[in-house]
Amino acid sequence: MNIAINACSPDSRQYLGQNVVLSGIHKAYGPTVALPNVSLNVERGQFCTLLGASGSGKTTLLKIIAGFEKPDAGTVKIAGRDVTHTPIADRNIGMVFQNYALFPHMSVFDNVSFPLRMRKVGSDEIKKRVNETLDLVSMTKLATRLPRELSGGQQQRAALARALVFTPDILLMDEPLGALDKNLRQTIQLQLKKLHHDLGLTIVFVTHDQEEAMHLSDHIVILDRGTIIQQGLPEDLYRKPSSEFVAGFLGECNFVSGGDRKTLGVRPDKVRLATHLAESDIRYEGRILMSTFSGLHWKVFIEYQDKTIVAYAPGDLSEAARTPGAALSWGFRRQDAMEFAAA
Repeated sequence: MNIAINACSPDSRQYLGQNVVLSGIHKAYGPTVALPNVSLNVERGQFCTLLGASGSGKTTLLKIIAGFEKPDAGTVKIAGRDVTHTPIADRNIGMVFQNYALFPHMSVFDNVSFPLRMRKVGSDEIKKRVNETLDLVSMTKLATRLPRELSGGQQQRAALARALVFTPDILLMDEPLGALDKNLRQTIQLQLKKLHHDLGLTIVFVTHDQEEAMHLSDHIVILDRGTIIQQGLPEDLYRKPSSEFVAGFLGECNFVSGGDRKTLGVRPDKVRLATHLAESDIRYEGRILMSTFSGLHWKVFIEYQDKTIVAYAPGDLSEAARTPGAALSWGFRRQDAMEFAAA
């Protein structure tokens, strides 16, 4: 599948997004506290992903930004304006859901034009803006089709066009790619990343998929039980996690005792095996559980004490170093390990 997002024209810079500032957000449902005290600043033009497991509070936080939920305490500001108690329709927010939420009886054109008609925009202006937006997402030729006549990816792009057509201050996306297969998901990810770059959109994106967050974002916020655990650039969170939780949640990580109440974390690509151990100053003995070939490398699972260690090994790894049941030396350089206080 090869679908391109069209390059934006200079006029499309009207889409430039605004910043979002959350201060002291508290939200409870009866005795259950979903968000104890969350403060967050999403900068103008930033692609910010709220990342966390189910129940971490990421969707609740997104709903509070959108206005679907009201916080029990705290404030929400968009472009410097306090919108904490402002109705959804008055927040100038674009929203894309996982289920697309397209009107089944309306054509693509009518679905995309709906927000403009609700704002009582003139018919000539509606036609102009809808056509421009459909062109942005490569949907012009499908304007007359009904949602049921579209593929999942086409429906998602129609939903995206509807969210962009009225030039929102921010674009909110709640697990928007969750229903798509892997290949289509990657295609839409690339399109979305290019659209963000070309239009300068401010995007707040919710996902539980760590890989998706790494691919799309220039800022990731990791939540656990309603609290921001760490936030920052994807590469910083991956290379300099503040805790074992972050290291294990954002990508694969092996943990071994570092002595003196310390735990060492090492990524699978930093683990060395057998004849590749020469520069490793930390070494262990284990037993191979299984090995799988990914094309770029071998993924070797090693039994060590009560743990399963994962290593990415070169494609030319010897058969002896990947045969289940065989003893195997493994290790890493101390400089490649991350140190955490033992739990």
